[in-house]
Amino acid sequence: MSIYQHFRPEEKDFIDQVYSWRSYVENSYAPKLTDFLDPREQKILQLIIGEHQEIKYQLFGGHMQAERKRGLLFPDYYQPEEKDFQISLLEVDYPKKFITIEHPQVLGSLMSLGLSRSKFGDILMEGEQIQLILCEEIKEYIRLQLESIGKAKVQLKEKGLEACIEVKDSWIESSTTVSSLRLDTIIAGIYNISRQKAQQYIQQGYAKVNFTSIENSAFLCEEGDLLSVRGQGRSIIKTIEGKTKKDKWRIVVGKM
Repeated sequence: MSIYQHFRPEEKDFIDQVYSWRSYVENSYAPKLTDFLDPREQKILQLIIGEHQEIKYQLFGGHMQAERKRGLLFPDYYQPEEKDFQISLLEVDYPKKFITIEHPQVLGSLMSLGLSRSKFGDILMEGEQIQLILCEEIKEYIRLQLESIGKAKVQLKEKGLEACIEVKDSWIESSTTVSSLRLDTIIAGIYNISRQKAQQYIQQGYAKVNFTSIENSAFLCEEGDLLSVRGQGRSIIKTIEGKTKKDKWRIVVGKM
């Protein structure tokens, strides 16, 4: 039985990547650090490495409630430390009295520098305070290249991870039942809208799964998927608990 049949076709490359990481650790007896993984990628890594006796893994994203995390795969005798994850924190200094900066502007400015999204962790925002979590190896490049966000001139100051903005768990957890795991049905169930309305959002390109726009209403959702619908907010499928007696799927979701 192929491992791929348990996952989506478009996840094949990432699955192969996880297996290559595992092989590296097995053959070199050395730890392997990944870039930042989104919740779905973290779930795939957990499922593949699982309870593998000789290879262990840990996930860390710089703070306790991190959404995006780096993975560390290591031999069972290895004792990982926080510094092994090579995560840096930069705080954004800008003229707060005159300018307001929004989350999409921060992400857009970072992505315009030509680096992969996987090099960045969470963007933390609380009031006027903005912090960037990123892979240590790109820290100096970002400090040199990121001169503005939107219309604001910015300077970046490095801080220790202990200075991370304390993020209150922003996911409000709830349980619901849906007739299927299709994207239109899931969106309708989570956001309490009609399935027809959900289909309109999807067809108009307003729905994303794991940061990728999905325009197929029949797309099947999985545990760990991060959903966003323009105007409706973000949500995550935390667990799929199986079917009820009435043949509906019971799912636990978190909503922003």
